[in-house]
Amino acid sequence: MELTLLGTGGPDGLPVPDCPCAVCALATGDRARGATSVLVDGAVLLDLLPGVALAAARAGRTLGGLRLVLLSHPHDGPPVEIPPGLPAPARVPDGRELPVLTGHRVRAVATDALGTGYEVESPDGLRALYLPPGCAPAGLADNGNHGVEGAAAVPYDLVLLDVVGRPDALARLRAAGAVAGTTDVVAVHLGHEAPPGPELDRRLAALGARAVPDGTTLTVGDYRHVPDLPRRTLVLGGARSGKSAEAERRLAAFPDVLYVATGGTRDGDAEWAERVAAHRERRPAAWRTAETCDLLPLLADGSGPPLLIDCLSLWLTHVMDEAGAWDDQNWREHAGDSVGARIDALRAAWRATRRTVVAVSNEVGSGVVPPTASGRRFRDALGRLNAAVAAESDHVLLTVAGMSMPLR
Repeated sequence: MELTLLGTGGPDGLPVPDCPCAVCALATGDRARGATSVLVDGAVLLDLLPGVALAAARAGRTLGGLRLVLLSHPHDGPPVEIPPGLPAPARVPDGRELPVLTGHRVRAVATDALGTGYEVESPDGLRALYLPPGCAPAGLADNGNHGVEGAAAVPYDLVLLDVVGRPDALARLRAAGAVAGTTDVVAVHLGHEAPPGPELDRRLAALGARAVPDGTTLTVGDYRHVPDLPRRTLVLGGARSGKSAEAERRLAAFPDVLYVATGGTRDGDAEWAERVAAHRERRPAAWRTAETCDLLPLLADGSGPPLLIDCLSLWLTHVMDEAGAWDDQNWREHAGDSVGARIDALRAAWRATRRTVVAVSNEVGSGVVPPTASGRRFRDALGRLNAAVAAESDHVLLTVAGMSMPLR
C-alpha cells in the first residue's frame, strides 16, 4: 500500500499568505506545505486541499481512479474546488466501515476533538491510521481482534497525525500498543506551531517521528529508521532558558512518565508555590509526580517508566544542606568529601541505569562570580556535577533563549 502525501501542512498551508512570522518566512522549497491531503493507492483520498489535481500531478499521481473522498474535519477557509469526475466528498459516522472496490477497507475512528480519523487497510492486511489536526483517538479502532478501549492493539504499520500539536495522541497510541517500534510515525498538519527548519526534524526525531516534504510517497510496511530516544539525556541551561520545557517535550509522546521534582515545597513561600504550580499545569495529565531527592533507587529500577528529573541543581542544594556544606569549617573538615562522594554515587547510578531518563540542570558557571565563599562553592560543585553526568550521557543539550543546541 502506498500513501502519497499531496500536502502535509495545516489547514491554511504553510506559509500562510501575507503572514510575516519567522515560521512562514522560512517555509520555502521543501519546507513549504499545502494543506494535508493523502492519496491511498490512487483509490482513496483523505482530505482535500486547494489545487488537489495539480498537487497530484506534481507528485506523479492521477486522481482518475478515485473511488472514495473522505473529509476528516470541518473546513473554515474558502471553498475548495472539487475537480470534475471526483466522487462527492463525505465525512462518515464514527465506527462505520467502508469497503472499496479495490479491496481496501476504511473505518472511521472517533477522536477527542472535532474531527474523524480514518483507519485504512490494504487488501494484503497492511494498516495505516490518519488523524485530523488537533485530534487524538478517543478509543482503539476495532481491528477484528481487539475492540475494547484500553486493550492491547495490533500496531499500525503507518500513522499520520498532528505530532507537534498533539504529542499526547502519540503517547496514547503507544500506551495502547497501536504504535510500536516498527510503526512509521509521520507528522502532518504542520503549521505555525511547528518550529522552522531543522529544529522541526530534531524535535520530531526525539519523539520517534519524522516529517516529509509534500509529494512524498510512503510505502506502508517499508520500515524507516528513526533514532530511538537516548537512554540518558542531560539538558543544561540558564535561568528561564527553556531547559525544562525542552526536557518535557522530549518525553511528551511517551506514556507513563515519572516526573521527579527535586525542589519540594517551601512553607510560606508563595512565589515558589506559583513556580511549582506552573510546572505541574503544563505536564501531561497522564504523568505521575514524585517529589524526592532520593534518585539512586529510581535510577536502579530498570523496569520503571521513563524518568524526568527536574532538576539536578536543586538535588545538589539538598545534598549540600544535608552535609552542612555551607559552613566553611564543615566544608574543610568533612562536608566537601561527603558532597563529592554523593556526586560520584549519582554518576555511577546514572551510568548504570537501564531506564530512559532525561535530567535538567542549571548552567551557572558563565554568570557573575558569587560574592560569598559558599556561593562559589555551590557553583564549583554544580560544575563538577554537570561534567560528571554529561560524561555518562548519551545526549547532552545546551538551551539558550529557548533554543537547544546538541553538545553530544
